[in-house]
Amino acid sequence: MADPILLIVGLGNPGERYAGTRHNAGYSFIEAIVGDVGAELRREERFEGWTGSGNIGGYSVRLLAPQTYMNRSGSSVANFMRFYKISVHQTLIAHDDLDMAPGTVRLKVGGGHGGHNGLRDIIDHLGSKDFVRLRIGIGHPGSSNQVTNYVLAPPNAADTAAILDAIQAARRELPRIIGGEFQLAMNAIHSREQEQGDPG
Repeated sequence: MADPILLIVGLGNPGERYAGTRHNAGYSFIEAIVGDVGAELRREERFEGWTGSGNIGGYSVRLLAPQTYMNRSGSSVANFMRFYKISVHQTLIAHDDLDMAPGTVRLKVGGGHGGHNGLRDIIDHLGSKDFVRLRIGIGHPGSSNQVTNYVLAPPNAADTAAILDAIQAARRELPRIIGGEFQLAMNAIHSREQEQGDPG
């Protein structure tokens, strides 16, 4: 069993212009779990984001939604972790993932940034890749030239439903995820995908 998660970060771009876009899947995860954690998000300028804290499954957990743009998320995350003395192993970053189909969600410990600008900046600021990731599939437009417009646009109705369903699947496993029981959580999520027809 891994270390308990003390901080959950949801990545996205702030402002109405980007609300509901594929790149904001991490924000959507924070919005989905804030009530479960019993947190009340408030703006904290020193952390450049919305923050809150609560408890679930007997664990205290903090939430952070950086309000910098995606490619500058690292300063918010690093400052928050430094202030509360939270290690990379106790930090979960929820983010959109082009390499997985909508409706798919995966936990991963460590790894590279895979071209994701938010992860790249966080790795640069932390000097470590060893945080836990909650990868929320958004699908790929098929061409690298289309990626920027694709991630900054809202998904269609079918993809929106699939992404939200994946987020809810991860939400149901939140106590296990926070408790560091990643394999048990993934087994349950994967079983659900197989029942529905694994999207990839």
